[in-house]
Amino acid sequence: MTGPSESQTQSERSPVHPLGTSGERPALDSTGPEARPDGRAALTRSQLEAVRARDPEALGALFETYFDRVYGLIRRLMRDPVLAEDVTQEVFLKVHRAAHRIDPERDPGPWLMTIAYNACRDVWRSSAYRLAARATPIDSPEGVTLSRGTNDPERDLLTSERDRIVQEAIAALPEPLRVAVLLHDYEGLGHEEIAAVLGVQHAAARKRYSRALAALAKSLEGRLG
Repeated sequence: MTGPSESQTQSERSPVHPLGTSGERPALDSTGPEARPDGRAALTRSQLEAVRARDPEALGALFETYFDRVYGLIRRLMRDPVLAEDVTQEVFLKVHRAAHRIDPERDPGPWLMTIAYNACRDVWRSSAYRLAARATPIDSPEGVTLSRGTNDPERDLLTSERDRIVQEAIAALPEPLRVAVLLHDYEGLGHEEIAAVLGVQHAAARKRYSRALAALAKSLEGRLG
């Protein structure tokens, strides 16, 4: 995988943030997946122990709990819903084969994100994907709708347009920077977790994120109103 040199750093203070916020996400609770700080559903320790034993019911619970997160990340990385479905299916097949590696003391989310990212990277490296990607347009962002329950259609439309602009700017980032933003801002992973997912040093993960925000600031300047 190629990308901008890690030596091309930006200030650790973000000049702009695509979601209107900045700063480190709270670390995962060391007591295990039953106490997630971001409010997302998680499996209990006993369920994760059952996953390690490949209990069908526990594996089904793992799928139900994490499918949307895994598919959402892959969809944003691949920018092709059909291909994203195929890659997601492959990811969960890999998860089934590697279920014995799950640590019941930790949230399996970062581990799943690692498998998902590596699966996407395998696809990116294929010549068939590189050829098809040249003709693939950037589609609408995941989960954005025109109605947001505010009874203000004009404001809803403006918000959706803002989301579209931000998603297009993120999609245009070089792959290492795009992944850093998606993992941090959409998956809620801290920089240490992102470093583990990407197989880089903690400092490198932070620099990639900082550089991504700087690039987004330049790209979005004057476009969000």
